[in-house]
Amino acid sequence: MARFDEVMATFWGDDDYGVQQPLTDEMVREAERVLGVTLPSALLDLLRVQNGGIVAADHDAFPTSRPTSWSEDHVPFDGLMGIGRRDGTTSLLDTPYLVEEWGLPVPLVLLTGDGHCWIGLDYRTCGRDGEPSVGWFEADLHAELVLADGFSSFVEGLTASSTYGDGSADDPVPTC
Repeated sequence: MARFDEVMATFWGDDDYGVQQPLTDEMVREAERVLGVTLPSALLDLLRVQNGGIVAADHDAFPTSRPTSWSEDHVPFDGLMGIGRRDGTTSLLDTPYLVEEWGLPVPLVLLTGDGHCWIGLDYRTCGRDGEPSVGWFEADLHAELVLADGFSSFVEGLTASSTYGDGSADDPVPTC
């Protein structure tokens, strides 16, 4: 398993889809006020390099300890929402609306997802100022799975989705 700083150096993909304006301290304060939590420093470190966007192919999946509706052995992590209000781009600031819309637990900060399945920071155990675990949340099935004890360990555990299947008929990549 790679260390966080090693992953951070190669974390972001080349596409600018989903990228917000460069992160400022004022944006972080606003996000923490809107979300009602203290965001993990490791997340903010990544967002200071690039404020959201597509994740590099070497880090676009996370192995799971049990099957989910997505796959027998992993979940996707192809993008990370940033902090901002860029038109047409979903942001961490959209979490309160999305959590209510999809009936997800509170307090939660969504990192990525498509509505039916999400990866998010789960503050239910640690409290609003603690170090949240990272979980997989399946809204339609009302199912969830803890992926990592914290954001740094989640990032360190990311791997390439290509190691799980290539999408061919003989080796399909599932959809949620």
